[in-house]
Amino acid sequence: METESEPYVRLATLRQLHQVMADMNTARSLADTLQTVADGVVTGLGYELACVNLVRPDGDLVAAALAGNPAAEALITGRVGSRASWDRRLTMGEAWGDLRFIPHTEGWVLDEDDVPQWYTDGPAPRFEDEWHPSDRLFAPMYTPNVSGGGGRGELIGVLSVDRPRNGRRPGAWGREALQMYAFQGAIAISNARLRANMQRALVRLEREQQALRASEESFRQAFEYAPSGMAIAEMGGDQHGRILRTNDALCRLLGRPASAMRRYSFSDLVHPEDIGTLLRTSAEGGRAELRLGRRDGTYVWVHLRNSVVADAADGPRFLLTHVEDIEDRKRRELQLAHRASHDALTGLPNSAELRSRLGARLCRRPQSLPPGAVASLDAAYGHADFSGEYDDNGHPYDGNGHGFDFRADAEAFEAFDHHVHTVAPEGETDDGTKGLAVLFCDLDGFKSINDRFGHNAGDEVLIEVARRLTHGVRDGDTVARLGGDEFVVLADGLGRADAQDLAVRLRNAIIPPIRVDGRAVRVGASFGIGWAHCGMTADEVLKSADERMYVEKRSRPKQHRRAG
Repeated sequence: METESEPYVRLATLRQLHQVMADMNTARSLADTLQTVADGVVTGLGYELACVNLVRPDGDLVAAALAGNPAAEALITGRVGSRASWDRRLTMGEAWGDLRFIPHTEGWVLDEDDVPQWYTDGPAPRFEDEWHPSDRLFAPMYTPNVSGGGGRGELIGVLSVDRPRNGRRPGAWGREALQMYAFQGAIAISNARLRANMQRALVRLEREQQALRASEESFRQAFEYAPSGMAIAEMGGDQHGRILRTNDALCRLLGRPASAMRRYSFSDLVHPEDIGTLLRTSAEGGRAELRLGRRDGTYVWVHLRNSVVADAADGPRFLLTHVEDIEDRKRRELQLAHRASHDALTGLPNSAELRSRLGARLCRRPQSLPPGAVASLDAAYGHADFSGEYDDNGHPYDGNGHGFDFRADAEAFEAFDHHVHTVAPEGETDDGTKGLAVLFCDLDGFKSINDRFGHNAGDEVLIEVARRLTHGVRDGDTVARLGGDEFVVLADGLGRADAQDLAVRLRNAIIPPIRVDGRAVRVGASFGIGWAHCGMTADEVLKSADERMYVEKRSRPKQHRRAG
């Protein structure tokens, strides 16, 4: 029941509300704000008990702060009530504006739900508006409507109050004051949450920045002091591939200062023969073995490994290139490959390499010949009984009238259709045809040098003969040691007279005395010239040249084949 002194009570209450609202907005943390909101209900609105139930991220409400009764605070604070139970409370009873009043005549149905509650004792009401110990009053707290269209925002909590000091249910002014206080409390809690989130974000950002600074420093030290070369280059744009930064190891490897390296890209430094390898290397995860140019004009074998790094999220990307010096390994690989394909004594290509180079110029498919020359191929195909006649399709018959179909043979040679066939001069006269000449060389009198002066002297002779043969041929010709005192020269693009002249020049280069251990020894040389053409194997070509060499050796007087 309102009295005549109520205006003075209201004024005192407004003063108290002003103070508690000021306290709400100056609290330092979310926990302090929640407790200040609960305390303000007791000190500013005249209730003996108040609890702030805060909505959690999962939707349930937790009793976050309580004021007015230490025993109740110890029992209730921290306990959780389900959102469904709270929604039932906020739809029951009487709606006093945004407030919800559930009288004791209805509230008994809530006694067994999961919302934490505190029961107060007291006598039964003596008049109509007197507060009953089982009455319940709730003030929902909503965030301000950020859309500006009026109405409520999101529910962030509920104020539950109990036992007004005057023992009466609040009147119109008391209800308005509680509703206004709940609205201001919601603002204070929202602001406190925002400050707390900002503080957490600032702390997290500072930690991330510290981690980033530590990571950048670790990368810088790893980059600068890496034992192998490192470079950072631009990726994309007009300056794609331009080197931005190099470490000391790469500068030492290439003999170039860091300031000079920034004027180049790797395409400027790579060996011309390796530019294709560099271009085929993908930017991300690409690997390649190639040669980079040093400042002194030499080249070093390196292994490049690329990876892409980003300056920031969605920021520019750069190419990080790891450069490893593999010069020693490459040298060993080349040495092993050279040993496998070259003679250990003379350094010339060995028998296997000779056959490989010769075989690369040959194929199994014979050259196209006119019909009259088909009979000359019978032996190669095993058709010795060819009768010289053809069927209606142009296929030859054997002597028994059986036809031969060379289409199967043609299909077998389809893989060689791109091949430029090797031809050879025909007959004993020079008809202008150029071919691949195979000169088989056998030394005359070499055995007597081994017998008289020992194998070391023989080795010296072989080394000198190899040198003279190499100096006597053109660039691109091959001089190989077949074994023992036998050598082979492959000379492409020669006619018959050219090949004979070459054999004479090489023989004359070998004949002069060779100094071995202070003495002069002589060896002669016999040459046989064979011609390579398609349809022959490498061994067949070598055998042909070998046979002609023996013919030539037997045709010369014995005294011309003896060492001096």
